[in-house]
Amino acid sequence: MRHHLTFACEGAALAATLDDAPGTTGLLIVSGGNEIRSGAHRGMAMLAERVAAAGYPVFRFDRRGVGDSEGENGGYRSSASDIATAIAAFRAAAPHVARIAAFGNCDAASALLLHQPLPFEALILANPWTYEDEVADEPALPPASAIRARYRSRLTDPKSLLRLLKGEIDLKKLARGLSALGRSTSPATPDSLPARLDAALAALACPTTILLATGDRTAQAFVENCRSGTVPVERLDSASHSFAGADADWLAARIVERLGALP
Repeated sequence: MRHHLTFACEGAALAATLDDAPGTTGLLIVSGGNEIRSGAHRGMAMLAERVAAAGYPVFRFDRRGVGDSEGENGGYRSSASDIATAIAAFRAAAPHVARIAAFGNCDAASALLLHQPLPFEALILANPWTYEDEVADEPALPPASAIRARYRSRLTDPKSLLRLLKGEIDLKKLARGLSALGRSTSPATPDSLPARLDAALAALACPTTILLATGDRTAQAFVENCRSGTVPVERLDSASHSFAGADADWLAARIVERLGALP
């Protein structure tokens, strides 16, 4: 059964949704970007419904300044209090829950790492965000390794070569992509986002799984910029950053597996 509730975070009322279930292991979903708790195209709401149907309670919430929640939106880097109070609210709303795993996609995954330690029994991190803040109208290029692989594939594809000869390919976009092939990757400074994520991954005290959609540029950047170390990584051959469509089946199955593996 789905319940709507609110909880307090530093004087602001935050909106939340609990998909209740009898299990003693629960899932906290942390939304990425400025998405509301239902997710893009209700993806997180449908994920919560599926996980709850498998017997695991699921708690979702809107961060301060997002969706139905009060307060100022400070972004994922300022969400430590939001996550911590959401954990307490989850336990209060579902007192039978003894263990909580957290799931986050994109910068929500990065937030779950940056704000450790948090009282979780497991983490499930999808396509972690590793880009430093960038200009909104200048989206980040894919990693150079991904661009090289893409152009190798296109140069061996007769259809792509024919489109180039016919003038059907945007030459400015092509030039921007090719320019990235020669760029060198500078070592991450200790205070850079990738370095901080590396340090957080190395210091994790709870079981963690990383899920990557291999065709997603955010996932590709994570592979190029960060070291997962001993953290297991599972990959899906998809370019869907939010695991949309049929990819939602894969995502739900991985999450239910991880919840079922907790003692």
